[in-house]
Amino acid sequence: MKTTFFALIISLISFAGFSQKSDYYQAMGESLGQYAACRTIDDFQALGNRFKMIAGNEKEEWLPLYYHAHCYIIMSFMEPADAAKKDMYLDVAEASLKQLSAMVPAESEVAALEGMFYTARLVVNPMERGQKYSMLTAQSLGKALALNPENPRAKLLQIQNDMGSARFFGKDPSTYCGQAAELLANWDKITPASPLHPSWGKDQAEALLKECK
Repeated sequence: MKTTFFALIISLISFAGFSQKSDYYQAMGESLGQYAACRTIDDFQALGNRFKMIAGNEKEEWLPLYYHAHCYIIMSFMEPADAAKKDMYLDVAEASLKQLSAMVPAESEVAALEGMFYTARLVVNPMERGQKYSMLTAQSLGKALALNPENPRAKLLQIQNDMGSARFFGKDPSTYCGQAAELLANWDKITPASPLHPSWGKDQAEALLKECK
């Protein structure tokens, strides 16, 4: 009787855990599906805050924090002129990135996102921030590619930054068009670790290649 009782308890605990994870997967899947509908800063803020809420309920999961930071970085790029707002959005993203770095210090996707974050900081004021944040961007993307040399988002961000730097210094950015073509050709060969893991960037790679033409 005791054996049966304990087996029942274990089964109930396992079922409860599975049920909670099902809720997590459903919430994440629904939230990720909303990316395509985001058009404005307000849209991305609402989505980012939704990921933050999921992160609060699932403290052991790093992906909600990743997407929260991602949304706020995008918001900074979308802000047309207000430098203070750009930095304010990035301050929010930075808080989640710090948590991510502690949770998964050897995650290539997080390092790549840090590179995107530093680029966003640089864009706020290129003349004053160029030296510091170009170095930090290079370090983060270098780390991302060292952790996973096939990470397409790290490669994309690296090419974007190389092309941007070339334009800034009056050089020909088409030097990197071959890398962009190769990245896009191999994009679909890289399978994310799960349906919830980052998969964004292909449309940006396509746009990059169009610029080359």
